[in-house]
Amino acid sequence: MATKVFPLFFAALLFLLQFHSSSAQNAVRGAYWYYGSGFQVSEIESNLFTHLFCAFADLDPQTNQVTIPSGSQAQFFTFTQIVQRKNPSVKTLLSIGGGGGDKVAAAFDSMASQASSRKTFIDSSISLARAYNFHGLDLDWEYPNTTTQMTNFGLLLNEWRAAVAAEAQNSGRTPLLLSAAVLYLSYYYSTSVPYPIQAVSNSLDWINLMAYDFYGPGWSNVTGPPAALYNPGTTVSGDYGVTSWINAGLQANKIVLGFPFFGRAWQLANASENGFFADTVGAALTDAVIYSEIEEFIDDNDITALYNGTYVSNYCYFGTTWIGYDDTQSVSAKVSYVKDKALLGYFAWQVSGDDDDWTLSRQAASTWGA
Repeated sequence: MATKVFPLFFAALLFLLQFHSSSAQNAVRGAYWYYGSGFQVSEIESNLFTHLFCAFADLDPQTNQVTIPSGSQAQFFTFTQIVQRKNPSVKTLLSIGGGGGDKVAAAFDSMASQASSRKTFIDSSISLARAYNFHGLDLDWEYPNTTTQMTNFGLLLNEWRAAVAAEAQNSGRTPLLLSAAVLYLSYYYSTSVPYPIQAVSNSLDWINLMAYDFYGPGWSNVTGPPAALYNPGTTVSGDYGVTSWINAGLQANKIVLGFPFFGRAWQLANASENGFFADTVGAALTDAVIYSEIEEFIDDNDITALYNGTYVSNYCYFGTTWIGYDDTQSVSAKVSYVKDKALLGYFAWQVSGDDDDWTLSRQAASTWGA
């Protein structure tokens, strides 16, 4: 058996190298759509994006197969067809996993720990992507955080790329795109265990850096810029994360910077102390507040949104309610940063948070030059 398996494996790798050497990934101007948001796929202004991520497919912890959430098969199956009505060139990726807490993380850990279960996951993901007409697959494992998990993460990526290359060679179809949503740092923050940079570089078309949720009422007792691009004197910023990945050896043109279409809301301890890093007594409103609702909050209370260029973050407040978020100034500055750093592009989580005029998405596209 071994004399047959290894030639096939290396043939796939050779095809992969040939493919990657002859083509370069186009810029990514992406956004996620989440099936649980209630936002209709037909409402997405897909002409503002080059890539759209359909989130999330599930990992069955018993079978290690990728599955579509119950009751959402029709939405996932028609996703590509619908978004291409407005933009025939937009590429779609099926995103697998998501936050989900310890249970989802444990399922990924178990799946990645054995070659046989990795193969089951990989084969089922490719089959689903083809059956549901997606152009690629996006892995959202939040997060591998031990040396063993990072090693297995790297093995999973290498085997996934080889399988994708082999499937494309056998079918004569364009290889599926492969991306992964990762921590903004090149290492897990509390254990300092690094991501497998070589596997990431060799196997993925790009990574989506989740450069948001740095501060929030559930884990910080002061107001903060939830998606700071810069944060002098700390490691808690998008720029620090980008730099850490590049310094670790990843090419800049494989990095896609993420920003949020939502903010975080705190209740101030003292209404007169209302800047960044003011004391708070917990969450206000619903904690996570989407951009369209932040606009309504500003209009309803006749207040002015403020912008801080040091952190590249917006905020507003009324009484003791304080919200940190990204507005057009922040988005424009971040997209300019992406271009200046020669990164591959940007993505947003998620489309349902933008307002009816697609203000943030239009600002990002305009700054990019689309």
